[in-house]
Amino acid sequence: MFDLNLVRTFVALYEAGSVTAAAQRLHVTQPSVSYGLGRLRERLSDPLFVRERDGMQPTALATRLYPALRGSLGGIDQALAQARSFDPARSDMRFRIALTDLGEVTLLPEILSGIRASAPAVEIEVVPLEIETVARDLARARIDVAICSRRLDYPGLQRDVVLEERYVCLARAGHPHVGARLERSTFLDEHHVVVDPASGHGLVEDVLRDQDIRRKISLVVPHFWSLPYVVGRSDLLAIVPLQIATRFADQAALTIHELPFAVPAFEVGLYSHGDGERSPAHHWFRDAVLVAARRAALAD
Repeated sequence: MFDLNLVRTFVALYEAGSVTAAAQRLHVTQPSVSYGLGRLRERLSDPLFVRERDGMQPTALATRLYPALRGSLGGIDQALAQARSFDPARSDMRFRIALTDLGEVTLLPEILSGIRASAPAVEIEVVPLEIETVARDLARARIDVAICSRRLDYPGLQRDVVLEERYVCLARAGHPHVGARLERSTFLDEHHVVVDPASGHGLVEDVLRDQDIRRKISLVVPHFWSLPYVVGRSDLLAIVPLQIATRFADQAALTIHELPFAVPAFEVGLYSHGDGERSPAHHWFRDAVLVAARRAALAD
């Protein structure tokens, strides 16, 4: 008979990608995970996980075993979860949420307020949203939820719409070449400051590329929050979501203009792993964040 703890160790290693992360997830020591892996290797006569530069990679046998073992474990955990309860008012758990810099300012205050109202001792850790790895981090339970505008296509992820947004262009008040309306010729003639697409806002770049529109880019920045200072003290133009453009215009002498070409509106989504094996605590946190984020969006 196979030890259930070994199944948990296998699944945690597969999803976490390292002994350290698996131990944190299982709330055990690293030697315990290493010992369990040794037993698994002996029982199955296979190394199961091979250490590489980006973590421990599963062997072919581990890849074949994972769906069945994870499904079985999920069924067991779901049955056990029905006998457990989560009381947010008494919990001191730590939850992790991935946000862009825009999300930290526009959504985080309301999220924190909403969480603290029902769970004053709960801890929230905010991590920078890395668009290339966020889906895998969700699937491996390295983070609990993520909020971003980029569509994440990854097996098992649940997506809930927080708000619908659109892009506009920012210019400084009194810009010598921008009038009440931003003309297409002006847009192409002027120089621009661009936020790195790794921030999760790459839709505009895709549309420009599809329409063969080429901007004159003078500056690339990693975050949005330098834009009001850069745009306000130069003749550079910047494309930003309307919600944050309104905030920037309130802070500095900036004007907001419709883009001189068609860019579809986009949805900001809250992502979580949708598997039934997730705990009542995880489901509570996801729902609490979603309600608070939607409330923050309506407030703006």
